[in-house]
Amino acid sequence: MNKNYWKLTDEEYEFIKGEVIHIFELYNVKCIPVCGFEIASRMGITLIPYSSLSRKKRRQAYKASEDGFLYVDKDGNEYIYYNNIDRCYERQNWTILHEIGHIVLDHTGHSKHEEDEANFFAKYAIAPPLLIHKIGAKSPIEVYNRFDISLEAAEYAFNYYCNWKRRYERIKTLTSYERKLLSLYRKCA
Repeated sequence: MNKNYWKLTDEEYEFIKGEVIHIFELYNVKCIPVCGFEIASRMGITLIPYSSLSRKKRRQAYKASEDGFLYVDKDGNEYIYYNNIDRCYERQNWTILHEIGHIVLDHTGHSKHEEDEANFFAKYAIAPPLLIHKIGAKSPIEVYNRFDISLEAAEYAFNYYCNWKRRYERIKTLTSYERKLLSLYRKCA
């Protein structure tokens, strides 16, 4: 997981958070753990596991990325190839959310900036701070158990949540996208 999220502007972070919640609303995502496989299916994205590829195509896929990648054909059909051979479920889910981020954010290249944006999209989608707050998590282990993410991702998510909570306790107000998220997850606890 890339630790260098600081390269995005505050406006970019806010925009991406809003886009995550827009996708949650549009595709009726309202339970945890957040499942990239399910979101991709609802978006009409074809998921292709590396294990389904011939040896030659699998070698090409590994050269493109050890985790996974997005391919859009000439007709605009979207395919996410993902490594299900030597990557755990949590990493596969992260990779799919990352690639969905590229789609949602209309990325057309492979710049470091676009990668940072897609990483943040996945980070925010997989364990939004407001949902960590809603379930009352007191430690990364609780985030790990409830959100079905790696322990490393849970530690990042919990630290991000702690920063969010300090801001929330200071201003005592939610953003419009956070209110939408709370509405979607009203029965989640």
